Amino acid sequence: MARVAVLVSGGVDSSVALKLLQQEGHELTAFYLKIWLEDEMAFLGSCPWEDDLRYVRDVCSKAGVPLEIESLQQEYYARVVDWTINELRKGRTPSPDILCNERVKFGAFLERIGDRFDQVATGHYAQKKITETGHLLLRGVDPVKDQTYFLCHLSQAQVRRCLFPIGRFPKREIRALAKQWSLANADRPDSQGICFLGRIPYPDFVEFHLGEQRGDIIDRHTGKVLGEHRGFWFHTIGQRKGLGLSGGPWYVVGKEVDNNRVFVEHRDHLTNAKRTSFRVSPPNWIFAAPTKRDLQVRIRHGEKICDCRVEYNDNNVDVELAQADAGIASGQFAALYDGEVCLGGGPIE
Repeated sequence: MARVAVLVSGGVDSSVALKLLQQEGHELTAFYLKIWLEDEMAFLGSCPWEDDLRYVRDVCSKAGVPLEIESLQQEYYARVVDWTINELRKGRTPSPDILCNERVKFGAFLERIGDRFDQVATGHYAQKKITETGHLLLRGVDPVKDQTYFLCHLSQAQVRRCLFPIGRFPKREIRALAKQWSLANADRPDSQGICFLGRIPYPDFVEFHLGEQRGDIIDRHTGKVLGEHRGFWFHTIGQRKGLGLSGGPWYVVGKEVDNNRVFVEHRDHLTNAKRTSFRVSPPNWIFAAPTKRDLQVRIRHGEKICDCRVEYNDNNVDVELAQADAGIASGQFAALYDGEVCLGGGPIE
């Protein structure tokens, strides 16, 4: 049996992951990662980490698993937050959760523990397959909860040390196991928002760092000014909610960074804003650079996965979608798949 560090968050998924590994007989230590935003921005939320830690302590105590609290505050700011803010300033759409997994959970944390543990386990809905030549990252069996999109930027070395105990279960069975084991968080709602922000709303996070700067919302079809926004960094391509416009629905289709302008299109004209192609640069390949051209792609977390055809050019990949999409934004990550295998991914240019 292996020495396993289990990352626990206070949610039901990581708690069930811990219990499953305990049943398999592994030598476990639980870790709660404390990130700086949970202190510095606590006034924006309601007790963003103490409640989580209460659940963590209850689960670990009843399971008889030792718990350690690790502060990665400086690492999270330097490796995730600073990058996120810079991307927003450029008018791009960052994916902090993807960078959090690569640079914090399986980056800074692995550096911190060194060789104390053989593997690191999380409550991600994903799976692994070990072959003679390497470790493959596979989609979780629950198509709605599958989280391989958030893991698409991991390296082979990182995937080798990962364990995903719950990836072979649908969410309903995870809830059932939690109730069977009388876990205190069996009925606790799933967390939403950015990795490790807790209950801090994303718009508040953005405003805290970038403030407000009023600008025009313009109908790209007519050129008419429809309203006012608080700053282009609050908006992303494909966004529908939060625009405050009447006569909709309206969708964000473009941003002009230099003039702080946001362009929208009415649903009746949205076909004009849909795209069928984009470039991923640079791509990250988890196992090895593929040669197959007919693949599948996700450009956001969720059940939707689209067929595509790719061209490999130097250090980028050109992707042609089988179905047009109006929500493709620069900076957003695309994850590429060959069936159940997540090949990797990278930012859209």
